[in-house]
Amino acid sequence: MTPHIIFDLGKVLIDWEPELAFLHRFADRSAVRDWMARVGFAEWNAHQDAGRSFADALAEAQVRLGDDAAPLADYADRFPTTIARPIPGTWTIAEDLAARRHRLFAITNWARETWPAATRLYPRLTTLFDDIVVSGIERIAKPDPAIYRLLLDRNGLTAADCLFIDDNPANVAAARAMMMDAVQFTDAPALIRDLQRRGIACTPPAAPV
Repeated sequence: MTPHIIFDLGKVLIDWEPELAFLHRFADRSAVRDWMARVGFAEWNAHQDAGRSFADALAEAQVRLGDDAAPLADYADRFPTTIARPIPGTWTIAEDLAARRHRLFAITNWARETWPAATRLYPRLTTLFDDIVVSGIERIAKPDPAIYRLLLDRNGLTAADCLFIDDNPANVAAARAMMMDAVQFTDAPALIRDLQRRGIACTPPAAPV
């Protein structure tokens, strides 16, 4: 049968540069990254991906970090700047797969409150995919097996009929544990090769002029 293709979104279709939300407060990106490491931004943000509200997130950060938490208050409002760039070539691949009658789905670790920014900047999300499971809405985040099972059950899919694409090796391993085929995304040319090795035809994206 024609495999169903399940995409991750961040770092696969949509680039994500969280430091851009804070750059106005610091001298340069290096200073932003130092601050992000100091406050544990990645872990803080992961809780919103799993369903925590930004109001609760900021309250927690203020207690834990004091004045060092202040830049976090900018994140939700400035979030669109962090996702302004598409990943080169991957949208063309997805469009081609859809044209070849593969059903497309997505599972994304994404906060409920910033998800509307994604659909505003990338309106094709609402029509290209049959279903998108958003972790912050469902309050389950990858690599929890439950988020994969949710997509499968909600759409009547069999895991063995699906190919999952994600840049995070832990998420890829979790998909394989669910009995899906899965590949780790690095860039569009490598994804084309991974698809071709599986007998999935796909037209390579046009080279930039």
